[in-house]
Amino acid sequence: MLKKFLSLLITLTLLNASWGLVRAQTPETKYFNETGHNVSGDFLTFYNSNPNAYFLYGYPITEQFSSRDGKTVQYFQRARFELIPENPAGQRVQLTAIGRETFSSTGTIEVNNFFACRLYAETGYSVCLEFLEFFDTYGGVAQFGYPISGFEYHENKLVQYFEKARLEWQPNMLAGQRVVVSNLGYEYFNRIGEDPALQYSVTPLNNAPRVVTSLLVRAFSLKAVTLPNDTQSFFIVVQDQNNLAIANATCTANVMWPNQASASTTIITNTLGIGIISLQFENQPLGSLISVNVTCNYDVLSAETTTSFRIWY
Repeated sequence: MLKKFLSLLITLTLLNASWGLVRAQTPETKYFNETGHNVSGDFLTFYNSNPNAYFLYGYPITEQFSSRDGKTVQYFQRARFELIPENPAGQRVQLTAIGRETFSSTGTIEVNNFFACRLYAETGYSVCLEFLEFFDTYGGVAQFGYPISGFEYHENKLVQYFEKARLEWQPNMLAGQRVVVSNLGYEYFNRIGEDPALQYSVTPLNNAPRVVTSLLVRAFSLKAVTLPNDTQSFFIVVQDQNNLAIANATCTANVMWPNQASASTTIITNTLGIGIISLQFENQPLGSLISVNVTCNYDVLSAETTTSFRIWY
């Protein structure tokens, strides 16, 4: 457990150091609290130009970076943007053909309904029924590319692949909402072998306030077992919905002793989102388990966790 905590502490320290490098003022930047990433410049212009951007592309899952394939890109949940700087303004961003790059056929499901389908001679596949309605409503070929499959089953879902996306059928949704764009951004990110660390959340480029929507609290005992007369330390880590450190969270640890007595200690987390509580005790019963309940508060948010240690013989 201590090794795991030290590994976490080192990671937090390195991330905190890297955050300090990305705080320059960038007026044409939007920070997405949902995933903890920024979108800037031509990529932001492209994203904002589509009124259905979240629905079609999702939130960013990386920053802008130079990909393994040599292109300047940014990954989103459902798409990848590529920058072509030599193109004129307004034409510098294109969508990666992640549908084509991730497609592997599991076998076509035939749909014999001439009046509910449209054949695309360019690829030899038709778009049918509610998939066709969705396709037409949200941009057609310009948005999704041509169909490169018929209906197929993938991951126990009815889907259809297009050059730039995959559409899937979700029967549990309400009528009119059952066709959605699959999260192929994640799949292509892993398929091409990008560095997983690129998905780590960062702080806003433009120093905009960070919106914390939920807390993650973890607590670790320094020693798994102690002597009856000993000392113990607890490390408390508080992070937000994107695993970014929460400084100045108020955490109270309530220690439950074997004699039913309890003792509370309150600390404030530091800039790494970490607080340390130390105890000194004596004459504790051999073999007893000491439980510690931790509650942390930040603004109107609250979260709890527990840890424990045992008095050894």
